[in-house]
Amino acid sequence: MTSKFQVLIVDDDEDINRLLADYLVPYGFVTHVACDADSMRRQLERHSIDLIVMDVMLPGTDGLSLTREVRQHSPIPVIMLTARADHFDRVLGLENGADDYVTKPFEPRELVARIQSVLRRANAHNSTKGRDGSHVICFNGWKLNPENHSLHAPSGITVALSNAEFRLLCSFLHTPRRLLSRDQLIELAHGHVAGAGERSIDLLVSRLRQKLAGSPDGADMIKTIRGRGYLFTAPVERSQTA
Repeated sequence: MTSKFQVLIVDDDEDINRLLADYLVPYGFVTHVACDADSMRRQLERHSIDLIVMDVMLPGTDGLSLTREVRQHSPIPVIMLTARADHFDRVLGLENGADDYVTKPFEPRELVARIQSVLRRANAHNSTKGRDGSHVICFNGWKLNPENHSLHAPSGITVALSNAEFRLLCSFLHTPRRLLSRDQLIELAHGHVAGAGERSIDLLVSRLRQKLAGSPDGADMIKTIRGRGYLFTAPVERSQTA
């Protein structure tokens, strides 16, 4: 990793902020810190943030709500920090648009590995710009621009996608009308993320269905094949961008 990557740490514990900010620097990251919603928004306005490390428990607006807020406007990857190892918290984080999660207490080196993994996955999709960037992928009136991750509904409304949702949709669009098992989708959408499992991929599919449900038959484009996986049924076309 190089210093071009800027990481924003959002935690109300000043000691954790300072520890993580200092720890990440030798790994080539530029670090910024925030302690609540307002300071996070200011940092996002001032800097070109590449990834956010977000604590769940924050004063005022909690980390889950802030992750949803970020996801409405930006594909910036988010790694959640949670003090509970409970599966419900992890699933809730993914439901709200997080790309990964780390349970407190944690080894800082583990967090570095998670950050590097999430950024690698994000950059792997960005690297397809040369191949797909001059095209828009069209399906049932929807349009996805792989270059800027923008998804437009048939009505013209822009629908925000998390990085994981974008990767999942791309997986379906590159293999339309082909059955994909949950294991294949876990690999394609999450990569080698510890703890990613069938429950998380089912929730990710559910979130994507909800976003596609804004048009007639939108949610029905992703069919569940019981005991086998999922099938994307819509015809897919590529067209040149203007």
